Amino acid sequence: MSAAAAIPTAGEQARVRVAARALARAGLAHAYGHCSLRLDAGHFLVCAARPMGLIAPDEPGVVVPVHGELPAGVLGEVRIHQQIYRARPEVGGVARTMPPTVMALSAARVTPAPRHGMGSYFWPAVPLWDDPLLVRSDAQALGVARALGEAAAVVMRGNGAVVAAPTLPQAVVLTWYLEDAARIEWQLRAAGLADGAPQLDEAQARERAVGTGRIYERMWEYLADGDPEYAGAGGTD
Repeated sequence: MSAAAAIPTAGEQARVRVAARALARAGLAHAYGHCSLRLDAGHFLVCAARPMGLIAPDEPGVVVPVHGELPAGVLGEVRIHQQIYRARPEVGGVARTMPPTVMALSAARVTPAPRHGMGSYFWPAVPLWDDPLLVRSDAQALGVARALGEAAAVVMRGNGAVVAAPTLPQAVVLTWYLEDAARIEWQLRAAGLADGAPQLDEAQARERAVGTGRIYERMWEYLADGDPEYAGAGGTD
């Protein structure tokens, strides 16, 4: 791999910053969380190690090798990104966040069921990494990636979630969908309606979990609206 192949473009840097701030603005992350974009087979770009909502325009992210040690100053849980990029070459973006309703349900070892349209993207179920500790070792990060498997998201007990998608904007959108699915799950359970509430079957989920009709693009526009660098961050591809 050439050194030049691992140098992010200005657009890639902007996209990571816009994604980070969008996650924070939507209440999906606070002081903690990070997101990344794959640059090539051997490298990815992770946002600056700061609260994502405070990342300034033009503040660069850090290039991280998919295989190898984390660079100085990169947060320890970025190991999760490494393991996901190693295992799933189709993944182009990863978001590690703290969605509040997802967090609350996960403390009881509950993940949202596919009960509505936005939940369909996680059919048949959102896997749970049943460990509340911070992920600070390669062995733990590998465990999270294995729990994720081929799914779009994995919930970490009392410790947020990780979403993986073909692009970083799609990972941001799916993080919002995951929290919305958790909201539905929470409200049904609070009302005592969850046991009798239907879930989408496989055929329904496959038909509903589509990207046509500018599904991802419209939500990305909604979440990124008002960001000072959105114009330079591109679409959802």
